[in-house]
Amino acid sequence: MHRLLILLALALAGCGHLGAPSAPPPAALARLPVDARAHDVVMFALGLVDTDYRFGGKNPDAGLDCSGMVNYVFQNAANLRLAGSAADMAKLGRQVNGGGLRSIEGLRPGDLVFFNTRNQPRSHVGIYIGDNRFVHAPNSNGKVRTESLTHGWFATRFEEARTYFD
Repeated sequence: MHRLLILLALALAGCGHLGAPSAPPPAALARLPVDARAHDVVMFALGLVDTDYRFGGKNPDAGLDCSGMVNYVFQNAANLRLAGSAADMAKLGRQVNGGGLRSIEGLRPGDLVFFNTRNQPRSHVGIYIGDNRFVHAPNSNGKVRTESLTHGWFATRFEEARTYFD
């Protein structure tokens, strides 16, 4: 986690310039987290990449499943308890309606993304991190990792997004 923060700080330091500061374009602003806790959630989740998967797992030492990872991240990074299954978590929060139920428009880092992975609605959950990517604990390949929301297996199974901030 510390290594990731150092790399992020170095990357940001290299972005400075002597010209007048310019505001980000409106489209970029719509994707920025409005709550500092959302940023903390993203950073904490990224720190769990490569953690082992374990069905029913609720902490990184024993391994994590998708809902266990989300609850662990939200509890530790934002002091929010989102216990239960992915389907239980989908009942909480506010729906992100940017472009309709199955649209990724309007997603902000820290939002939860839900998938139908077992012919069962909202059977998998991950945390949106920006740039059309999310972090999750899939049982395939056995490690917490990031995936694309727009390409690959999960893109075709995306169902909805929920926000727990604002």
